[in-house]
Amino acid sequence: MKTAQDVAVRAPGAPDPDASTRHRVTQSILEHGPSTAAALGERLGLTAAAVRRHLDVLLERGLVVAREQRVYGSRGRGRPAKVFALTDAGRADFYSAYDEVAIAALEFLAEEAGSDSVRKFAVSRATPTEARYADLMATGASGTPAQALAGALTRDGYVASVRPSALGEQLCQHHCPVAHVAERFPQLCEVETEMFSRLLGVHVQRLATIAHGDGVCTTHVPRTTPQERPVL
Repeated sequence: MKTAQDVAVRAPGAPDPDASTRHRVTQSILEHGPSTAAALGERLGLTAAAVRRHLDVLLERGLVVAREQRVYGSRGRGRPAKVFALTDAGRADFYSAYDEVAIAALEFLAEEAGSDSVRKFAVSRATPTEARYADLMATGASGTPAQALAGALTRDGYVASVRPSALGEQLCQHHCPVAHVAERFPQLCEVETEMFSRLLGVHVQRLATIAHGDGVCTTHVPRTTPQERPVL
Protein backbone atom coordinates (compact mmCIF):
# COMPACT_ATOMS: atom_id res chain seq x y z
CA MET A 1 0.00 0.00 0.00
CA LYS A 2 1.41 3.39 -1.01
CA THR A 3 1.84 6.03 1.64
CA ALA A 4 0.89 9.67 1.31
CA GLN A 5 4.57 10.42 0.80
CA ASP A 6 4.70 7.98 -2.12
CA VAL A 7 1.80 9.59 -3.97
CA ALA A 8 2.50 13.20 -3.08
CA VAL A 9 3.22 15.37 -6.08
CA ARG A 10 5.57 18.28 -5.61
CA ALA A 11 4.16 21.56 -6.86
CA PRO A 12 6.12 23.28 -9.65
CA GLY A 13 8.79 25.54 -8.17
CA ALA A 14 8.53 23.95 -4.71
CA PRO A 15 11.84 22.97 -3.06
CA ASP A 16 12.94 19.39 -3.52
CA PRO A 17 13.29 17.87 -0.03
CA ASP A 18 15.63 15.17 -1.37
CA ALA A 19 18.00 17.52 -3.21
CA SER A 20 20.42 17.88 -0.29
CA THR A 21 20.62 14.11 0.20
CA ARG A 22 21.24 13.51 -3.50
CA HIS A 23 23.99 16.13 -3.31
CA ARG A 24 25.52 14.15 -0.42
CA VAL A 25 25.38 11.04 -2.60
CA THR A 26 27.17 12.73 -5.51
CA GLN A 27 29.66 14.38 -3.14
CA SER A 28 30.48 10.99 -1.66
CA ILE A 29 31.04 9.50 -5.12
CA LEU A 30 33.23 12.49 -6.00
CA GLU A 31 35.38 12.08 -2.89
CA HIS A 32 35.63 8.28 -2.87
CA GLY A 33 35.31 7.38 -6.55
CA PRO A 34 32.85 4.95 -8.15
CA SER A 35 30.91 3.33 -5.31
CA THR A 36 28.39 0.59 -4.70
CA ALA A 37 25.02 1.37 -3.18
CA ALA A 38 26.07 -0.53 -0.05
CA ALA A 39 29.23 1.57 0.35
CA LEU A 40 27.27 4.79 -0.13
CA GLY A 41 24.71 3.75 2.44
CA GLU A 42 27.42 2.92 4.96
CA ARG A 43 29.23 6.24 4.45
CA LEU A 44 26.07 8.36 4.54
CA GLY A 45 24.11 6.48 7.18
CA LEU A 46 21.30 5.64 4.78
CA THR A 47 19.40 2.43 4.19
CA ALA A 48 20.02 0.46 1.03
CA ALA A 49 16.50 1.25 -0.17
CA ALA A 50 17.01 4.98 0.37
CA VAL A 51 20.33 4.98 -1.49
CA ARG A 52 18.86 3.11 -4.45
CA ARG A 53 15.93 5.53 -4.61
CA HIS A 54 18.30 8.48 -4.86
CA LEU A 55 20.53 6.65 -7.33
CA ASP A 56 17.51 5.90 -9.53
CA VAL A 57 16.78 9.63 -9.76
CA LEU A 58 20.42 10.46 -10.48
CA LEU A 59 20.54 7.76 -13.18
CA GLU A 60 17.36 9.08 -14.77
CA ARG A 61 18.78 12.60 -14.84
CA GLY A 62 22.06 11.40 -16.35
CA LEU A 63 24.13 12.52 -13.38
CA VAL A 64 25.53 9.06 -12.59
CA VAL A 65 26.16 5.93 -14.60
CA ALA A 66 26.10 2.32 -13.38
CA ARG A 67 28.99 -0.01 -14.22
CA GLU A 68 30.06 -3.48 -13.18
CA GLN A 69 32.55 -3.39 -10.36
CA ARG A 70 36.07 -4.36 -11.38
CA VAL A 71 37.27 -7.47 -9.59
CA TYR A 72 41.00 -8.01 -9.08
CA GLY A 73 42.11 -11.61 -8.75
CA SER A 74 39.73 -14.55 -8.74
CA ARG A 75 36.04 -13.70 -8.99
CA GLY A 76 33.59 -15.32 -6.58
CA ARG A 77 30.19 -16.67 -7.44
CA GLY A 78 27.36 -14.43 -8.50
CA ARG A 79 27.18 -11.30 -10.56
CA PRO A 80 29.61 -8.50 -9.67
CA ALA A 81 28.15 -5.58 -7.79
CA LYS A 82 27.22 -2.40 -9.62
CA VAL A 83 29.26 0.72 -8.96
CA PHE A 84 27.97 4.20 -9.62
CA ALA A 85 30.21 6.88 -11.12
CA LEU A 86 29.59 10.53 -11.87
CA THR A 87 29.02 11.58 -15.47
CA ASP A 88 30.25 14.90 -16.87
CA ALA A 89 26.82 16.33 -16.07
CA GLY A 90 27.11 15.04 -12.53
CA ARG A 91 30.49 16.70 -12.10
CA ALA A 92 29.28 20.00 -13.51
CA ASP A 93 28.17 21.31 -10.12
CA PHE A 94 31.68 20.81 -8.76
CA TYR A 95 33.67 22.43 -11.56
CA SER A 96 35.12 25.86 -10.86
CA ALA A 97 37.07 26.41 -14.08
CA TYR A 98 35.64 28.42 -16.94
CA ASP A 99 35.99 25.59 -19.41
CA GLU A 100 34.74 27.24 -22.58
CA VAL A 101 36.91 30.32 -22.12
CA ALA A 102 39.97 28.24 -21.26
CA ILE A 103 39.52 25.96 -24.28
CA ALA A 104 39.00 28.91 -26.61
CA ALA A 105 42.12 30.62 -25.24
CA LEU A 106 44.28 27.52 -25.70
CA GLU A 107 42.92 26.91 -29.19
CA PHE A 108 43.82 30.50 -30.09
CA LEU A 109 47.30 30.04 -28.59
CA ALA A 110 47.85 26.83 -30.57
CA GLU A 111 46.76 28.48 -33.82
CA GLU A 112 48.88 31.58 -33.30
CA ALA A 113 52.04 30.03 -31.81
CA GLY A 114 51.90 26.35 -32.75
CA SER A 115 50.76 23.25 -30.89
CA ASP A 116 53.93 23.11 -28.77
CA SER A 117 52.91 26.40 -27.19
CA VAL A 118 50.15 24.60 -25.26
CA ARG A 119 52.71 22.31 -23.64
CA LYS A 120 54.92 25.28 -22.81
CA PHE A 121 51.92 26.95 -21.19
CA ALA A 122 51.22 23.79 -19.16
CA VAL A 123 54.85 23.65 -18.01
CA SER A 124 54.83 27.31 -17.00
CA ARG A 125 51.65 26.69 -15.01
CA ALA A 126 53.04 23.56 -13.34
CA THR A 127 56.43 25.01 -12.33
CA PRO A 128 55.27 27.15 -9.39
CA THR A 129 52.80 24.44 -8.38
CA GLU A 130 55.61 21.90 -8.24
CA ALA A 131 57.69 24.14 -5.99
CA ARG A 132 54.72 24.71 -3.68
CA TYR A 133 53.92 20.98 -3.52
CA ALA A 134 57.55 20.17 -2.72
CA ASP A 135 57.43 22.53 0.25
CA LEU A 136 54.13 21.06 1.45
CA MET A 137 55.45 17.51 1.11
CA ALA A 138 58.62 18.39 3.04
CA THR A 139 56.70 19.88 5.96
CA GLY A 140 53.61 17.66 5.85
CA ALA A 141 52.50 14.87 8.12
CA SER A 142 54.25 11.52 8.24
CA GLY A 143 53.43 8.94 5.61
CA THR A 144 54.61 7.92 2.18
CA PRO A 145 55.63 10.55 -0.37
CA ALA A 146 52.49 9.68 -2.36
CA GLN A 147 50.33 10.36 0.69
CA ALA A 148 52.05 13.70 1.20
CA LEU A 149 51.42 14.57 -2.44
CA ALA A 150 47.77 13.53 -2.09
CA GLY A 151 47.44 15.98 0.79
CA ALA A 152 48.87 18.79 -1.32
CA LEU A 153 46.55 17.94 -4.22
CA THR A 154 43.53 17.87 -1.92
CA ARG A 155 44.33 21.40 -0.78
CA ASP A 156 43.97 22.43 -4.41
CA GLY A 157 40.58 20.76 -4.80
CA TYR A 158 41.59 17.46 -6.43
CA VAL A 159 40.15 15.34 -3.57
CA ALA A 160 43.12 12.98 -3.69
CA SER A 161 43.78 9.76 -1.81
CA VAL A 162 46.25 6.87 -1.89
CA ARG A 163 45.50 3.18 -1.85
CA PRO A 164 47.94 0.27 -1.80
CA SER A 165 48.51 -1.89 -4.86
CA ALA A 166 50.42 -5.10 -5.45
CA LEU A 167 53.49 -3.26 -6.77
CA GLY A 168 53.32 0.00 -4.87
CA GLU A 169 50.56 2.59 -4.47
CA GLN A 170 47.86 4.22 -6.54
CA LEU A 171 47.44 7.97 -6.29
CA CYS A 172 43.76 8.73 -6.96
CA GLN A 173 42.34 12.16 -7.82
CA HIS A 174 38.57 12.02 -7.46
CA HIS A 175 38.02 15.49 -8.88
CA CYS A 176 39.66 17.46 -11.69
CA PRO A 177 38.65 21.13 -12.01
CA VAL A 178 40.05 21.25 -15.57
CA ALA A 179 38.90 17.85 -16.86
CA HIS A 180 36.97 19.29 -19.81
CA VAL A 181 39.99 21.36 -20.84
CA ALA A 182 42.34 18.38 -20.44
CA GLU A 183 40.02 16.30 -22.63
CA ARG A 184 40.73 18.72 -25.47
CA PHE A 185 44.39 19.31 -24.52
CA PRO A 186 45.98 16.13 -23.04
CA GLN A 187 49.24 18.04 -22.65
CA LEU A 188 47.88 19.21 -19.28
CA CYS A 189 47.71 15.63 -18.00
CA GLU A 190 51.10 14.75 -19.49
CA VAL A 191 52.85 17.65 -17.78
CA GLU A 192 51.11 16.88 -14.48
CA THR A 193 52.27 13.24 -14.65
CA GLU A 194 55.84 14.38 -15.28
CA MET A 195 55.56 16.68 -12.26
CA PHE A 196 54.43 13.75 -10.08
CA SER A 197 57.48 11.74 -11.19
CA ARG A 198 59.85 14.50 -10.18
CA LEU A 199 58.14 15.09 -6.84
CA LEU A 200 58.09 11.39 -5.97
CA GLY A 201 61.50 10.56 -7.41
CA VAL A 202 60.21 7.58 -9.39
CA HIS A 203 58.75 6.96 -12.82
CA VAL A 204 54.98 6.99 -12.34
CA GLN A 205 52.40 5.76 -14.82
CA ARG A 206 48.99 7.29 -15.43
CA LEU A 207 46.43 4.47 -15.56
CA ALA A 208 43.19 6.42 -15.95
CA THR A 209 41.96 9.99 -16.22
CA ILE A 210 38.66 11.74 -15.70
CA ALA A 211 39.37 13.63 -18.92
CA HIS A 212 39.17 10.34 -20.84
CA GLY A 213 35.91 9.31 -19.20
CA ASP A 214 37.23 7.33 -16.25
CA GLY A 215 35.70 7.80 -12.83
CA VAL A 216 39.00 8.73 -11.16
CA CYS A 217 42.42 9.97 -12.27
CA THR A 218 44.65 7.08 -11.18
CA THR A 219 48.45 7.15 -11.16
CA HIS A 220 50.58 4.10 -10.33
CA VAL A 221 53.47 4.88 -7.99
CA PRO A 222 55.95 1.97 -7.86
CA ARG A 223 57.24 0.80 -4.51
CA THR A 224 60.62 2.18 -3.49
CA THR A 225 62.97 1.49 -0.61
CA PRO A 226 63.67 4.30 1.89
CA GLN A 227 67.13 4.75 0.34
CA GLU A 228 65.57 5.35 -3.07
CA ARG A 229 63.18 8.04 -1.91
CA PRO A 230 64.16 11.58 -2.81
CA VAL A 231 65.10 14.12 -0.14
CA LEU A 232 62.73 17.07 -0.58
